[in-house]
Amino acid sequence: MIEYEWKFREVLEYWPAFLNGMALTAQLSLILLIAAILGGVIVGSARYSKNRFFNWPATFFIEAFRNTPVFVQIIWFFFAFPILIGVQMEGFYAALLGIGLNMIAYSAEIFRAGIQSIERGQWEAGRAIGMNYFQSMRRVVLPQAIRRMIPAFANRVIELVKSTSIASTIAVGELLYQGHQLANTIYRPMETYTIVAVLFFLMIYPLALLTYFLEKKLNVDMRSN
Repeated sequence: MIEYEWKFREVLEYWPAFLNGMALTAQLSLILLIAAILGGVIVGSARYSKNRFFNWPATFFIEAFRNTPVFVQIIWFFFAFPILIGVQMEGFYAALLGIGLNMIAYSAEIFRAGIQSIERGQWEAGRAIGMNYFQSMRRVVLPQAIRRMIPAFANRVIELVKSTSIASTIAVGELLYQGHQLANTIYRPMETYTIVAVLFFLMIYPLALLTYFLEKKLNVDMRSN
């Protein structure tokens, strides 16, 4: 058995690189979260609509992005999409498009399922007082549906943060990319990738705890009602 001498102190001297990677990971995650919420509501509402003008494009969008790997989507936006638009795309924006559209597709299905869980009587009540589809959705259905979909959406947020590591494949300077560059520079991959894993854990575990809290709180509230 080969004995390995761990030298974490030597790697931790490069802590600014890890902080820069964490900052970019957090920036990516925040932008993607906002996109997932707004896009998920819009596409999910369109997917639930019986109007083919809204339903068909939303269904195509969801199935296209849910049934292809997010890694392939990022690579496509980085290498193929610039050929179509005639403009070279930076890795950061390619990652936002690839991961973001994938997250919107999954979030839309979560929102659609939440909307579908609301009893038809709620829709009928909205129509009875003169609301159209979008007014009933905004004022009656969504406030109730969002409460039911929070646990599932919280789990998707955790997946979102982990998915940012894929952006390292197109040289986006997030946490994994910084770790990879450092490991190739100082030749301490064991320590470097261990620190990267720990930092990802420290970023994601609070989100997991929040998910557990929300699930327990919502279960208690539902039983009390």
